[in-house]
Amino acid sequence: MSVSIRLAESADLAKCSELLNILVGASDDDHGLFDAGTFNELISNTRGSLLVAEEGGELLGIASISFNLALRYNGEYCQLEELVVDSRARGKNVGGLLLEETIGLAKARGCKEFGLYLLESTKHNEPFYAKYGFVNVGQEMRQSL
Repeated sequence: MSVSIRLAESADLAKCSELLNILVGASDDDHGLFDAGTFNELISNTRGSLLVAEEGGELLGIASISFNLALRYNGEYCQLEELVVDSRARGKNVGGLLLEETIGLAKARGCKEFGLYLLESTKHNEPFYAKYGFVNVGQEMRQSL
């Protein structure tokens, strides 16, 4: 069987939540898991999108992106928000397939740039993203609200 990538559907909520637990457990984020409202907003593909990787009906990974508007781009840019792959699916290029598909969605939408942030807990993934053409640009500052 081969891995396929598709937009998430309502029926994927529970498995997507399970996969997100993997990421949240590895990050410093204390905002908690998404709820059905956030999930439904993402699968509407209005302000962002949620993609899933599956093989034989089993979800192996997820990637979420947001579409943001900025004057400096005279339009939209895309941000990778989450990318998580079940440890049992490592070695099947699930992360790469999800990343390539999110980049394709951003290009099709007309986004001028695609960005992502690496946290302290995910800095080890920098070579993976570099392989797909990402480069370091500055540092991020944030404030919790």
